[in-house]
Amino acid sequence: MRILLTGRNGQVGSELVRSLAPFGEVHATGRADLDLADADALVAAVRALRPGLIVNAAAYTEVDRAESDPDAALAVNARAPRVLAEEAARLGAPIIHYSTDYVFDGEKEGPYLEEDAPGPLSVYGRSKLLGEEGVRAAGGPHLILRVAWVYGGRRRNFLTTMLELFTRRVEVAVVNDQTGSPSWCREIAGATAEIILRATKADSGLHDALTEWGGTYHLPSSGHTTWYGFAEKIAEHLRRTDDRSLRLERLQPISSDEYRVTARRPRNSLLCGERVEERFGVTLPPWQEQVVGCIDALTSRREVLVG
Repeated sequence: MRILLTGRNGQVGSELVRSLAPFGEVHATGRADLDLADADALVAAVRALRPGLIVNAAAYTEVDRAESDPDAALAVNARAPRVLAEEAARLGAPIIHYSTDYVFDGEKEGPYLEEDAPGPLSVYGRSKLLGEEGVRAAGGPHLILRVAWVYGGRRRNFLTTMLELFTRRVEVAVVNDQTGSPSWCREIAGATAEIILRATKADSGLHDALTEWGGTYHLPSSGHTTWYGFAEKIAEHLRRTDDRSLRLERLQPISSDEYRVTARRPRNSLLCGERVEERFGVTLPPWQEQVVGCIDALTSRREVLVG
């Protein structure tokens, strides 16, 4: 089948280019050739390609910048998913869309379930929630995968930031009162492919399987930590592998109040993955294993891809 993939240069999107290849002809687009803020261009692209599956991995992810530029965040995170889902429904094609833990306020004790009431704290979170609602309202077969604390070797993210800071600074301060499950974008892409494979193998095929089984699912890593714990794991693995570029001598745990940012973050970003495991038999590995795997993959290439 023909697959339209948006966000090919992003963290998850860049991994999906490879993960989706076994399922058909992947037409991967980036901002340069398909601007998600241009609704007319989206409609034209879908109608010209007539894909059998749309995978929307593109997003406006500048969480702090969104507070002063809400129109840009809403165009990409809210309107574009709705347009893509409406066009997918018109074609009778399923759509897979990625969302975020930021749709919740982080005040719950314990992991969030799919049916828990959302309460985003930021423009970014609200825009992603509106995107979810637009996909659902389109009425076609869909899969919304909420992921959290995503990182990889591409673009700026927590892991690439820490790798850079650890080579430049002796002491680094990291927030220690926000909890989540770090997720390597490669594992998210692989899990997505596994879900498609299992749905495709259903007697009814992908379209009918996602009509019956689709909806909103959480896709978290196994285990949880804080940003400080995440940073500790990164530093620990670098020391174990004798990285001579490491200058770091001390990690300093701080509170969220001590780390000033424009947009509020949820203190609890834990997502319960029981539903996706029960339905599709899919789980992400322990977050610690993923961190080691990602750093080793970057080390083998002798570079960190940022930008």
